[in-house]
Amino acid sequence: MPTYKDEKTGLWYCKFVYKDWTGKSIQKKKMGFKLQREAKEYEMDFLNRFSGSTEMKFKNFVQVYLEDCKVRIKPTTYAGKVNIFETHIIPYFGEMKLNKISATTVRQWQTVMMSNEKRFKKTYLKTVNNQLSALFNYACKYYGLSENPAKICGAMGKKKADKMLFWTLDEFKAFEKAVSDRVVTRTVFNLLYWSGMRSGEMMALTLSDFDFKGKAVDINKNYARLDNEDLILEPKTPKSNRRITLPEHVCDLVQDYVSRLVDYEDGDRLFDVSKGFLYNEMERGCKLSGTKRIRVHDLRHSHASLLIELGFSPLLVSERLGHEDIQTTLETYSHLYPHKNEEVSDKLNKLCG
Repeated sequence: MPTYKDEKTGLWYCKFVYKDWTGKSIQKKKMGFKLQREAKEYEMDFLNRFSGSTEMKFKNFVQVYLEDCKVRIKPTTYAGKVNIFETHIIPYFGEMKLNKISATTVRQWQTVMMSNEKRFKKTYLKTVNNQLSALFNYACKYYGLSENPAKICGAMGKKKADKMLFWTLDEFKAFEKAVSDRVVTRTVFNLLYWSGMRSGEMMALTLSDFDFKGKAVDINKNYARLDNEDLILEPKTPKSNRRITLPEHVCDLVQDYVSRLVDYEDGDRLFDVSKGFLYNEMERGCKLSGTKRIRVHDLRHSHASLLIELGFSPLLVSERLGHEDIQTTLETYSHLYPHKNEEVSDKLNKLCG
């Protein structure tokens, strides 16, 4: 692996030939290395990448993995994946050879993550660990890595939070009263509470999505903002495409809001608000009303809790929330159903009596 020194700049460079996926020989030149060792490492890692070898450094394999992911997942999902690797994974494993990372090494990284002063939530630790495991699965499937060390050493964190926060109807009414001075705030929070839709789904809505005669709204897209650009994306899952019926008073609120709009054009987002706006209004409403602080996403849990309390089946809750399958609903809200067993017993006793 010959390397060369540029006499003018004093920097090192490498020049070599490799074959692309068609078998064509291509010459590659890379300049600007301060050390000869760095130039040699670049050439070796580059060739390992094209040969499908797991001898390359972990940080270089991450680039291979992310390039593959970029064209297969949503841009917001991709941005989140990149952030996790750059923040929590590459700083630890980056300089290691991919095929030299053992279950013990991963276990040591997990210990560092779990003892971090930032005290990450257990659900976030689970997410980070899943990203690392997904990369190793990719390496096993497409690059011949013998085993997934993250799978061997076991999971980190928890899939679900220890405690789910949500509002009762009385708590929501107190909050609604506190924010009723702003029409847009009152309207969007009523939509979220009484429909169970995701905030991104709400922010993507247009006027044509509403059927006021049928008292319903169609969910068929999702809004996100990435790199100062507004994105209208496909819904989170195929089952997220759905029609949600709405209480009459929510339809009235939306129609009143629409009547106040100026220069609205068909196809425009009906609610031109941001996640920051929702967060700030949630903070304001909670302070004014004294209602306990929950996340905006917890309004979705609040809606599910209300439906369960009213006696609706898990299947209906699943369809209304747009879950991919009923198992997701049962895993998320099973803890809200235990008292229903007592109600069943009481009703059966009455029949027998």
